[in-house]
Amino acid sequence: MSAEISHHWPVPPRDGYTVDDLLTLSDLPPHTELIDGSLVFVSPQRDFHSIAIDLLVNGLRSTAPPELKVRREMTVVVDKRNGPEPDVSVVRAAAARSRAQTYFQARDVLLAVEVVSPDSEARDSDTKPHKYAGAGIPYFWRVEMTGEDERPVVHVFELDKVSRAYVSTGIFQDRLKISVPFDIDIDLTEIDKL
Repeated sequence: MSAEISHHWPVPPRDGYTVDDLLTLSDLPPHTELIDGSLVFVSPQRDFHSIAIDLLVNGLRSTAPPELKVRREMTVVVDKRNGPEPDVSVVRAAAARSRAQTYFQARDVLLAVEVVSPDSEARDSDTKPHKYAGAGIPYFWRVEMTGEDERPVVHVFELDKVSRAYVSTGIFQDRLKISVPFDIDIDLTEIDKL
């Protein structure tokens, strides 16, 4: 006689989850996000995802001015029903109040970066940029893996404040050299050494 395995799935509240739920529910898997009141669980990530994040975090930290901080995989509170987790964020230093904090308010985020994975392609290309733009985050990057060399290609966007939508300002493959939100120069080919 074998023991039955039972699963206990959380039953969502009638009106969906809130950011307060996301921040206080116990036993959620790591990197759970809240999109439109629904919990989104992240699949195991490819090696590219991890090293692309490392490359960008290191590059951003090497040039970020002291009034800004670079963070990886932290919840950004967009509104009551949305708490996405960008892979990389650049935030105002004053918003980094405690080593124990688990989120930032969207108003404190200058740049949100998403490294696209197969399971997150639609969220990273459409849903999350739409949420970030609506929240007024000035800059957004979408990072994808190129074909044969498996290097990152970075799609850079800037917020059009009138339409509250992102406008493409460039696509970068070997070197990411831009002047906003601060002077940034990242050799994307360095991923080969990670």
